Amino acid sequence: MSITVSSALSPDVFDSYLTLVGDGDERGAVDLAISLLDAGVPAQRIIVDLIGGTQARVGELWASNEWGVAREHSATAVSERVLAAVASRTDVPGGRGRLTLACVDGEWHGLPARMLAELLRLDGWRVDFLGASVPGRHLITHLHQTGPDAVALSCMIPTRLPRAHAAITACRAAGVPVIAGGRGFGPAGKYAEQLGADAWAATGEQAVARLASDWPPSFVADDPGTFLGDEEYTHMVRSRPQLIATAMDRLPVVFPGAHHYDQAQIDATAEDLGHIADFLAAALYVADDQIFVEFVRWTAEVLRTRGVPVSALRVGLRLIRDQLVDFPAALRMIDGGVAAIGG
Repeated sequence: MSITVSSALSPDVFDSYLTLVGDGDERGAVDLAISLLDAGVPAQRIIVDLIGGTQARVGELWASNEWGVAREHSATAVSERVLAAVASRTDVPGGRGRLTLACVDGEWHGLPARMLAELLRLDGWRVDFLGASVPGRHLITHLHQTGPDAVALSCMIPTRLPRAHAAITACRAAGVPVIAGGRGFGPAGKYAEQLGADAWAATGEQAVARLASDWPPSFVADDPGTFLGDEEYTHMVRSRPQLIATAMDRLPVVFPGAHHYDQAQIDATAEDLGHIADFLAAALYVADDQIFVEFVRWTAEVLRTRGVPVSALRVGLRLIRDQLVDFPAALRMIDGGVAAIGG
């Protein structure tokens, strides 16, 4: 997938910036961004097109196994510093109001939210950016202390939807409307509305436009939102440690090669089983099979790029499925995931 090139930025600029962040060259990346700013490129275009577009490419390079985790993390850290440098060079008077921006509890992808914070600041908002993985109780305490006009919540991974729901419900109970954003809220933000958010935006620029032209929304402070989660979801959450432990105990029986796993392979397998359990729980929470099916399909592709046979994923799915024979929705979701990857 290619980066969408702004009319203000040439492909060479994107290539240079990707090389710099890939090499961990913070100084070079900052100098490049500041030179664009000095040349008259709007800060918004640097944030959205250069930093955001390159970050998307970094994710693709990790998924295709061209970059390792350490290099991806290093590149992200450099872009965070570049964003800070660009922000320090821009001074926009406030006036629109005050807004609290946070990543939901357990959501550690902070850069997209930080980019939104700067876009909102450039549009005249006073923004309290609380950072990644903000526990709900601390978020609500902050709202009572500061009295913002709105809360913006970021959720990039569907496994955080139950915590996002808790945060949205608490914010609304405190009388503060919520605008949600991030891939975790599903295609077209379908889960944002289901979880009780007042609005959703697909991109940072859409959030800025929504808050500037169509806010506040109609709002009922005592509306708790839809109750989600049923017996199957509750069982998945409560039994997660046992599901993983049992699957690991049974693994050598159905996959003899596991007898020779070293500790790193054992830890990685347990982590992968945890992801299966977490995505299954999220799908059960909002009653949408597609969350789990898409996770399985994506995981299979990532494994292929790393030379891991898809049969290993099927084994993991089977080990979890065998423990959920009394839960029809979970079985249906797992079977849908298996069908999506074949076999």
